[in-house]
Amino acid sequence: MEYRSLGRTGVKVSPLCLGAMMFGPWGNEDRADSIRIIHGALDAGINFVDTADVYSGGVSEEIVGQALEGRRDDVFLATKFFMPMDQDDPNQRGSSRRWIIREVENSLRRLNTDYIDLYQVHRPSPDTDVEETLGALTDLVRQGKVRYIGSSSYSGSQIVEAQWMSRERNLERFVTEQPPYSILVRGIEEDILPAAQRHGMGILTYSPLSGGWLSGRWRKDSASAPTSSARPGARFDMTSPANQRKLDIVEELAQLAEQAGMTLIDLAIAFVINHPGVTSAIVGPRTMEQLESYLPAAQVNLSADVLDRIDKLVAPGVTVNPDDNSYGANELTAQARRVSVCCIGRQEK
Repeated sequence: MEYRSLGRTGVKVSPLCLGAMMFGPWGNEDRADSIRIIHGALDAGINFVDTADVYSGGVSEEIVGQALEGRRDDVFLATKFFMPMDQDDPNQRGSSRRWIIREVENSLRRLNTDYIDLYQVHRPSPDTDVEETLGALTDLVRQGKVRYIGSSSYSGSQIVEAQWMSRERNLERFVTEQPPYSILVRGIEEDILPAAQRHGMGILTYSPLSGGWLSGRWRKDSASAPTSSARPGARFDMTSPANQRKLDIVEELAQLAEQAGMTLIDLAIAFVINHPGVTSAIVGPRTMEQLESYLPAAQVNLSADVLDRIDKLVAPGVTVNPDDNSYGANELTAQARRVSVCCIGRQEK
């Protein structure tokens, strides 16, 4: 497996990053099996593992920590904070200094490690000053508990603001961004990827199979197609014209993959890691079979003809269903726009 530079850090990581969200009650409750999957990924050459405190309420971190015993120094280990860890306590979440300083200790304990290679803000916070967050993370880097810091699901403007604040206040900067990216969700090509590239950031993308749409399991007019009752939410509402369009595109992509001599999974993951701005694609297997189906994509190079045909199906910068965009703290929602107008009006009075 060929390794890539993680932004300008000098660290080399695999083009596939093992996502650990499915290890634990959210996915695979068999700890021993989850550990075997992690070991299988490492044996295949993956040296990059990403998890989060919130995954299965901390169980994912515990499983990863157990799996890496004796192999910790061979792995670039990433985790995240921000999501609620206690639904009844409003302070056991977010990106305040108070919570970051407390939660990093919890993650270190669950991961059974003295340091975290990459500590990421899971989502941007509209009510926390980015200087507050960067200041706390800088202290963790200087204490040796964290090696690098990163962001996840930030908009282009939030990426730039954070980089500016780091430079202005002499704080550690985000060296990575973790956005959603797939053939069906290409919105980040418009500004997030260019902004990250200009600032020398590594990009580790999540959901390269677009939440299962590109796994080959769901096909048009098939009994296995997703239903809104089985997968609630606008992303899987099959009365939506945008989702019907996605099924049409999946059919054409499946034919394209077959003509190119690969699986739809190979095509989908290879498309993501073929982008020059992407460092690694996060794959989140629940079973060993799923892991084995993801691995070949690391060796696939897509021809210009195949890429051109993909562009005709989904134009660069386009997300087929806007509900699939999960980044930017809802900056473009109607509510956010009205709040902005309201606030501007008050300031002018």
